[in-house]
Amino acid sequence: MQNIKFISADEAVKFVKSGDHIHFSSVASAPQVLIQALCRRGDAGELKDVKIHHLHTEGPAPYTDAKYEGIFFHQAFFVGGNVRKNVQAGYADYIPIFLSETQKLYRSGVLPCDVAMIQVCPPDKHGFVSLGTSVDATLAAIECAKTVIAVVNKHVPRSWGEAIIPLSKIDYFVEDNTPLEPATFTEPNEIETAIGINCANLIEDGATLQMGIGAIPNAVLAQLGNHKNLGIHTEMFADGVLPLVEKGVINGAAKKIDKGKMVSTFLMGSQTVYDFIDDNPMVAMMDVGYTNDPYVISQNPKVTAINSALQVDLTGQVCADSLGTKFYSGVGGQIDFTYGASLSEGGKAIIAMPSVTNKGISKIAPVLTEGAGVVTTRNHIHWLVTEFGAVDLYGKSLQERAKAIISVAHPDHREALDRAAFERFGPHYHFVG
Repeated sequence: MQNIKFISADEAVKFVKSGDHIHFSSVASAPQVLIQALCRRGDAGELKDVKIHHLHTEGPAPYTDAKYEGIFFHQAFFVGGNVRKNVQAGYADYIPIFLSETQKLYRSGVLPCDVAMIQVCPPDKHGFVSLGTSVDATLAAIECAKTVIAVVNKHVPRSWGEAIIPLSKIDYFVEDNTPLEPATFTEPNEIETAIGINCANLIEDGATLQMGIGAIPNAVLAQLGNHKNLGIHTEMFADGVLPLVEKGVINGAAKKIDKGKMVSTFLMGSQTVYDFIDDNPMVAMMDVGYTNDPYVISQNPKVTAINSALQVDLTGQVCADSLGTKFYSGVGGQIDFTYGASLSEGGKAIIAMPSVTNKGISKIAPVLTEGAGVVTTRNHIHWLVTEFGAVDLYGKSLQERAKAIISVAHPDHREALDRAAFERFGPHYHFVG
């Protein structure tokens, strides 16, 4: 390791002042050793009104706890599972924002960044480090921050692309070799597998894929073993892509931009994923302003974007961020990629979800639950996929799309939904289609 002067985490967080805005690198790269030290300053009563910003982070987020009210105020760009309870209780908060524009908050000056706290790999012989699994809005935070504090961690992979930054961008260094937070996922169940098959049937050879994380994306990827020349341009990927890379199914050969490269802005997965991106020129970790720009996305042909939903109404409005008035996640990149895929030559924008909740409640509803947020509008939606099929809503009238949507609802709920559509659209509804 090059001659870097390290300070302790407790010394590093002394550069934070009351009233400062702090950015944490996201997902697996959340700088936990600095977070813990910052909270110790909070416990000592040394700080007040410190605002904390980040995307989703893995691991503990103690700064959102009720005991830090008036000391730390979390205003994140996404509501992850580790902060959800406290956001819903009002001890923490959320800034609604397209994922593509999170970097713009800093670069435009709308959101100050006084201190950026990041994790990087050990420096190479040329004096460069890598942001590893978290470029997203972190690169913009580094550019705009008054002070940059980096945790140098041997477990951070040396990813390529815009993740590579010079040591000169960093003001203070802390050494900590705690392994990155892994993310584990359950195997797809029967319903998720059926959704995966229905989505896979829409994916053509030569498509460029974007999909999120979890059981449904993994179920889709598991069905693509016989496809050819698939590419990746996404906001994130996880373990599910690796078998397809090994088989040569994912090779990026049909892409028009970033040909042969897997483009992403952050990652979460097992250690296997982190090892895969380490010093791998096939993977380009890029600024979120690039990965999630709809006009960049659209330059590749056959972009197929698969995103999830919490609820869809009979006109095609998609709620993906809230359960009624309770915020559950965030806007994320759903609109960025839905719009980008719709602009792509031969592209397909897909919303995929189970037809019912774990309690058997229909996720297809006559109207969205009161307070629910519309992430993908009825104007943006194209394909809707459940375990009961796939329907293309693009170009369909309200009555036509209601019939189509009901056709992929759970059979137990179709009659009630059909009755609601009849009441909404009148006696002519039954003659549509």
